[in-house]
Amino acid sequence: MKNAESTDELSNKKTNKKTAMSNAEKQKRYRERQKEKGLQEMRGYMSPEAKNCYQLISEQTNWSDSVIISNAVRLTYAAYKNGQIGLLNSWLKNNKL
Repeated sequence: MKNAESTDELSNKKTNKKTAMSNAEKQKRYRERQKEKGLQEMRGYMSPEAKNCYQLISEQTNWSDSVIISNAVRLTYAAYKNGQIGLLNSWLKNNKL
């Protein structure tokens, strides 16, 4: 009878243990939590000019990637809404940025 009881206890302990999550599961869970907070992930490739600008902004402000990208999108939108997007693009081209 003792063997049966100890076997039951072992199987209960095994089922009560949390199974380890894979890295993919952890990343998925993280992305889901970020979406619940109303955040959106953006991906893309930066040109060498943009990468240089990014490094300068990062060094001078100590902002995270997320803050830099969010501010870049907001500033671009502000230029667009104020009819200054053409001026902004011209300035970027003239200054080879």
